Amino acid sequence: MPHPQAKVHRMSELIEPIGAVTFSEIPNEGFLALGMRNYWDGYFAGRAAPLGLAPAEVVHAVFYNFADGEVARHIPWVWGKTTPQEAIAVREQGSTAALRQRIGPLADTLDLRRVTDLAHRAAVSAPTEGRPLYAGLRALAVPTEPVAKLWHTATLLREHRGDGHNAALLAHGIGGTEAHVLMALSLGMRAEEFGRVHHLPKAQLAAVVDGLRGRGLVTADGGFTDVGRTTRERIEALTDELAAPAYDVLSADELDELIAGLEPIAAAVRAAGD
Repeated sequence: MPHPQAKVHRMSELIEPIGAVTFSEIPNEGFLALGMRNYWDGYFAGRAAPLGLAPAEVVHAVFYNFADGEVARHIPWVWGKTTPQEAIAVREQGSTAALRQRIGPLADTLDLRRVTDLAHRAAVSAPTEGRPLYAGLRALAVPTEPVAKLWHTATLLREHRGDGHNAALLAHGIGGTEAHVLMALSLGMRAEEFGRVHHLPKAQLAAVVDGLRGRGLVTADGGFTDVGRTTRERIEALTDELAAPAYDVLSADELDELIAGLEPIAAAVRAAGD
């Protein structure tokens, strides 16, 4: 059944920290042990692994928001050091360990199993059309260990939403690097301060900001215009709308139960991360 957009958005807030443990230190250590040169080698190996031996051009298209050439510095180099199958296993093991560490005693409760089962019903119910990364994850075996299953489920829902977010950006004519600039502004930061793009050559980043300014989305001093703010709000609303079908399989009471069950888990992950 359809659910209020506010609840769909709340799910994204709860799923994000659980799925994002993938990008923390324990999984990174696992990839470094495989021979990865740095954090980003492990990032691309783990996140792109469900796509198989896809070339850099395909990974760049699916991930959407990396600057030209960034993916190619890692793909296919990482596949000379490991395989997608091994990267999937290392990512799951490291992410599960990181999540277990962060949620502590919650890892061994019956409530976690119930919450995970509800979330997993949603995570495998959405259509895969137009969702390449979500579809790749759906093709993987589902872990049986509860904490591993929770991480896998959160990752499914996170990437399902992410594929939809890319579609929303594309529909509004926002390129990948532009999306990061707009995110930086929404966080009250200047583009050159934002981690995903601050390393780009100053002239390249300035050209992106100038392009947004020329379209009336960014002010002369580098902030949002009213049009820019409205555009970002529309993108977020469309992203929620596109994420909603994953939860149609749940009743209103089940979604409320899922949100209530995820809240202490997500809070524990955030607190440990801080």
